Amino acid sequence: MKPSKRGFITIGQILAPWGISGQLKVEVVTDFPQRFAPCSKVYINRQPMNIESTKWHKGKAIIKLDTIDSIEGAQRLQGQPIEIHHSQLQPLPKGQYYHFQLIGLEVWTTQGKLVGNITKILTAESNDNYVVKGNEGEVLIPAIEDVVKSIDLNKGCIIIEPIEGLLSLNQKTTNKGSRHIQ
Repeated sequence: MKPSKRGFITIGQILAPWGISGQLKVEVVTDFPQRFAPCSKVYINRQPMNIESTKWHKGKAIIKLDTIDSIEGAQRLQGQPIEIHHSQLQPLPKGQYYHFQLIGLEVWTTQGKLVGNITKILTAESNDNYVVKGNEGEVLIPAIEDVVKSIDLNKGCIIIEPIEGLLSLNQKTTNKGSRHIQ
């Protein structure tokens, strides 16, 4: 999930109308698919709407909103993000964070060196990897206990203990307009 504008978090993307009665095919981009349950409140273009019904088809949500009753109405929403308000976030267990909370945080080493800021997060089965862009280029930092020592959302920083070669192994730098891996 990501913050699309202050106070709202994207949980899905409307792909296309589904049928002729105003249903919508939605790409779900939340770890909590129950957000698409009937009676749930969502926002499209900052307008609150309620989900009347939901069914699932090949990993996509097929939803019917209370305010859309025609294929024409559904077509007008194609490509729009479906959002929730910040106040609707599910609490996470201690030590777990939403990706949007981590994007933009400064990454510092335990020795006090600024590595850069997290620009995106790559999700893998074993662990996430933070893409960190700094003055020396871009590096991938594995989000594992051996490396990430602390996360402080209030201070806006993450402290890492880089294992040997980590900061140079995955570093991308710019050289005369071309990108290469060192």
